[in-house]
Amino acid sequence: MKLGHGEVLTPVFMPVGTQGTVKAVQPRELREIGAQIILGNTYHLYLRPGCDILQAAGGLHSFMKWDGPILTDSGGFQVYSLADLRGIEEDGITFKSHIDGSVHQFTPEQVVDTQRSLGSDVMMVLDECAAFPCEEEYARRSNAMTVRWAERCKVRFEETRPLYGAEQSLFGIVQGSVFPGIREESAAELVKLGFDGYAIGGLSVGEPAEVMYRMTETCTRILPARRPRYLMGVGTPENILESIARGIDMFDCVMPTRNGRNAVVFTRRGKLNLRNARHAADFGPVDPECSCYTCRSFSRAYLRHLFRAREILGLQLASIHNLAFYLWLTAAARDAIIEGRFASWKSAALAAMAPEERAE
Repeated sequence: MKLGHGEVLTPVFMPVGTQGTVKAVQPRELREIGAQIILGNTYHLYLRPGCDILQAAGGLHSFMKWDGPILTDSGGFQVYSLADLRGIEEDGITFKSHIDGSVHQFTPEQVVDTQRSLGSDVMMVLDECAAFPCEEEYARRSNAMTVRWAERCKVRFEETRPLYGAEQSLFGIVQGSVFPGIREESAAELVKLGFDGYAIGGLSVGEPAEVMYRMTETCTRILPARRPRYLMGVGTPENILESIARGIDMFDCVMPTRNGRNAVVFTRRGKLNLRNARHAADFGPVDPECSCYTCRSFSRAYLRHLFRAREILGLQLASIHNLAFYLWLTAAARDAIIEGRFASWKSAALAAMAPEERAE
């Protein structure tokens, strides 16, 4: 992908920086571990610090001192999670701030304007993420509105220009819950509208993994192969590799940083819980096959000590490693695809990662 702030090679994992920061990880460290593109969230940044501050700062890149590409979600998923604090109508979404209870509205046009203020390289359309499970008729009505919103977003996008001199792209979002027919209709309608890329939303919200894979396949059969395809909010290493096999290019998930802050680390030989007593005198690296700063410099025993002592450095080091692991995973998948050995590599990688250490 050739974006306003640089090229991105796919498949790619995008660290989640919801509020203009990847939790416990500095932009310098993200560059060191090979992050190509990160996420920000329109809902959170709109509420705090606000578009006026971000515009005065010259946009999100300048504000957070990240010079690589940024993708911003429209905030639709965050509003979805505030079921008791919002209302959805044809014009848009009215919601109460989770910070102070003030009332706001997101319309398709306003969401595009906000993302122009942010200056993100990839902007997402406003969508409604239907709850799981939901009735088929609700999913149908919800998706129809999401497609209408997508068209309004595209019109607004074409009426406006970037504010900071770097080009921006607009992605549509396929919805339809777990109903193949609705997913097919959604994908086909969005392709007719002609977006720069396409996301698959409304999955990884409680449905079984096999259902998620089937819905992904349903969408990728229709979405153009020469446009980026983004599976939103996914997921485990297995989810990512299985979805790459089904034609997905882009991923994001809070799992590496959230698990890292809770002393759980990913390795090429499975997950480890660093609080376990077995690591108390283990002076080897978290992952002997990893070359990140954490693994080059510190032992499992030291990280266990940091977590038991409730030292912030433990959260930072584990988060750095987990992000490095996810970035390695997608980069290794990319190499395997280029070399024509992805299927065999995926099988071997998943078999190696199968063991999972339980908390003691």
